[in-house]
Amino acid sequence: MNRTPLIASDRGVSRRAFLKFCTLAASLLALPPGAAAILADSLARARRLPVVWLSFQECTGCTESLTRSSAPSIERMLFELISLDYSHLLQAAAGTAAEQAREASLAANHGRLLLVVDGSVPTALGGACSTIAGEDNLSLLARCLDAAEAVLAVGTCAAFGGLPAAAPNPTAAMGIAELMAQGLVPRRPLVNLPGCPPIPEAMSAVLAHRVAFGRFPELDAQGRPLAFYGETVHDRCSRRGHYEAGRFAKTFDDAGARAGWCLLELGCKGPLTRNACSTLRWNGVSNPVESGHPCLGCSEPGFWDRGSFYAPLAAPAAAAAGAEPQARRGAAVYDRNCASCHGSAPGGLATPADEVPALLRSGKVRAHRFSLEDGDMQALLDYLKEAR
Repeated sequence: MNRTPLIASDRGVSRRAFLKFCTLAASLLALPPGAAAILADSLARARRLPVVWLSFQECTGCTESLTRSSAPSIERMLFELISLDYSHLLQAAAGTAAEQAREASLAANHGRLLLVVDGSVPTALGGACSTIAGEDNLSLLARCLDAAEAVLAVGTCAAFGGLPAAAPNPTAAMGIAELMAQGLVPRRPLVNLPGCPPIPEAMSAVLAHRVAFGRFPELDAQGRPLAFYGETVHDRCSRRGHYEAGRFAKTFDDAGARAGWCLLELGCKGPLTRNACSTLRWNGVSNPVESGHPCLGCSEPGFWDRGSFYAPLAAPAAAAAGAEPQARRGAAVYDRNCASCHGSAPGGLATPADEVPALLRSGKVRAHRFSLEDGDMQALLDYLKEAR
């Protein structure tokens, strides 16, 4: 494949569209001001990066996600930045011709190609659970890693094993990092982009960073780019205001759910899940939580085995994730219903805290003619006791 440097106009892409892509990529990667121009200059001069894309135990969702990038120019620019020499889903060749293309790239680009992997790798039964052209996945991965400079594990299956590795894991499936740790394949610099599937812009921006700067962006302890996995889904959630105010949907069709209240009590794993769903969204439109479904935690290791997708987080896990304590919920109830008359601090209330619930429910005071559910009432009582 031709690997001449990228010149946008030669490829039918306007300079404006090219700079728009570079600005978006720089922003997504949290690069400093002025980085977009540097990125554009680097990409314009860079030679196309040879890529071999392997798909093992997977559902094709990760590759499909990449092709559905929300910015119209990203897909086209992506395939101008890299030389995609082998891809089960996207290549035109099939059969022997496809395998020959992969082997030719491994030989011609030994030591400098980027290996992209989606899907977990089965290790049971001598690799018989999954083969490609008669070669088991583990053997093929080892050979390709031997020729690779670095590897990008796309999706939770490739990063952490995902669904194929869930108990009882009959195929003894593993993610790339675990295979390297056990010495089953050669070690190479690894970037994990978990998600089921990953957000398309996360994939395209990381590839652009690699092409432009010859290295990957800064990673966390699990090999995930901090620009996309540095915060939890909860940190930037569109429902965060309801969470702070102690407003939680109890069922999927109650008034709170219809009003967009927090889904924590319906099993949302957002406080424990590091991903950029809340800020990037899919196709720039929405994400599961915005559309009314709790986060499943799909970008975290072992998310499938943890299950209980619609069960609330256990108290210790919720507390560890920064879920609000009862007193904080009570403060929100007080601010919402009491502060306008009694001031921002409840210390001056004449009524003893233990008598407040009965007074509020008596209906004797016109300003108190609002109703609180039992949970909010208890939270308010706890807050008043603590504040005094």
